[in-house]
Order: sequence, then structure tokens, then C-alpha cells
Amino acid sequence: MSANLESARDLLAHMQWADAEIWRAIHATPNATEDERLMKLVMHLHAVQRAFLNMWTNVATEPEKLYAKRDAATLLEWARTYYAEAEVFVTGGESRLGETVHMPWLAGYEKQLGRSLQSPTLAETLLQVPMHSAYHRGQINTRIRELGGEPPLVDFIAWIWYGRAAPQWSDGVSAASPREQG
Repeated sequence: MSANLESARDLLAHMQWADAEIWRAIHATPNATEDERLMKLVMHLHAVQRAFLNMWTNVATEPEKLYAKRDAATLLEWARTYYAEAEVFVTGGESRLGETVHMPWLAGYEKQLGRSLQSPTLAETLLQVPMHSAYHRGQINTRIRELGGEPPLVDFIAWIWYGRAAPQWSDGVSAASPREQG
């Protein structure tokens, strides 16, 4: 599998736009921020994004801090700060794409699955994060619909159709996408 930083930056830009769309839908759905199941999914989405950034930048990954209880406003702000930090890393990571990434939880999965597992490269994890995020956005969209809301169309191709739209966060603030920041 091959990845390059141009593709990684596109995926990051799409991920930011899609996450902003999800948050807008959450805030447009009555009582959604009070729904424990929905907010657990949203917390997991952003905690995993942050965990991978921590691995990439050699910051200790402490699950109890990643999953610390946050109200919706705090969680949204924490999610938003991720993108500028990730963009700084991705912009300078070309020479490291083939390096192995140490995943602190890999040993736990080996024990759970009863087999040894291979460590991924940086390039592979740069694909994993957007793919994992898309998976959980689907679950979030399902829950938004169950709560009576209208889930947004957040497919990568929709982002292309919309002209690689800049994220419009639920507080009305538009942010430059990572592609526009560089």
C-alpha cells in the first residue's frame, strides 16, 4: 500500500469538513448533545484521532485523558484544535512515511485475538485515521436519524462535489481546511 502526503492532506481536509458537518447536525437535532450513546460515539471518534496524532508526534497516549468526560462545547473545541496540529505534522512527514508506528494498544489486541500482529507504517496510519473516522461517522449519522435529526452527507465524493468545501463548524465559524492552510 502506498500513500503520499498530498493524499493524506486531502483526507485530513475532508475529515475536518465531515466532522464539522456532523457537529452541525448534532447541534441542529434537539437534545442530541444530551444523548449519552451519541456523545460516546463522538468522543470515541475524536479520541482515536487524537491518539494517532499523539503516536505520530511521540506524545504519551493516556486513554483516561483522551476519554476524560467533556461537555459538548468542550469536546467540540478539543476536536477543532486537532486539525491545525495534525496539519503541522502531516506537512512535515514525507520522509517518515515508511517508518513503523508504535501502537501502545497493539499488545492488548494480540492477546484478545490470540495472534501476533504487524505494526503499521506512518503511511498506513495516515489512511487508517480517516477510514476509522468515516466508519464512526456512519454510526453517528444513524444515531442522529434515530433522534429525529437529519444526518448530513459526508462522503468524500460529496466533499469533492461541493468544491472541497471548507469546514463550517456548528458555532458558525468557518475554518480554513488543512489544504487551504498550507
